[in-house]
Amino acid sequence: MVFLHGAGERGDDLELVKMHGPPKLIDAWKNLPFIVVSPQLALGEWWSPDMVAWLVKDTMRALRVDLDRVYLTGFSMGGYGTWETAAKYPELFAAIVPICGRGDPSTAWKLRHIPTWLLQGAKDPVVPLKHSNDMNRVLRQYGNVKYTIYPDAEHDSWTDTYDNEELYKWFLSHVRFKYAGASMPAEVERFVGKYCSCQM
Repeated sequence: MVFLHGAGERGDDLELVKMHGPPKLIDAWKNLPFIVVSPQLALGEWWSPDMVAWLVKDTMRALRVDLDRVYLTGFSMGGYGTWETAAKYPELFAAIVPICGRGDPSTAWKLRHIPTWLLQGAKDPVVPLKHSNDMNRVLRQYGNVKYTIYPDAEHDSWTDTYDNEELYKWFLSHVRFKYAGASMPAEVERFVGKYCSCQM
């Protein structure tokens, strides 16, 4: 499980990353059935999909990772990073949980094979609920989305989420979708027409 923290945990003190989410639970001796990777951004940085994907692949090389059960989650700024990384590298993840983040509805089709559970507080003053509503609306057509709104929560919708045992059971109930390359037919149809073979 890769966990992307919010803007307030950036810096050079890893103790900040333990303030929320899976790192906080592990620090309190909670036994999670995952290898949990919790990177920290420097001050002023934002989550880069390429950086997150590199970290995932490096972890796969270094540790005994079940390649079919790699999960991505994050809140606030980390929710943004979750959406962006999964849209750019959908083949890496078995499921994602973006919490109070903003996704791009125009890239939602790239997530059609990734089970997604999005969560947000109805009274969030930082990230408008509209962003989660928009992503839920476009993802519903693929039948792979679960949506939870906390009616009384403001921006902190992550504490209840990460404290919920059902989240971890939900993650583990999903395995990565296998993308298959298109194969050439045994008999290739003959091309009829004109074409040019050009050299640069």
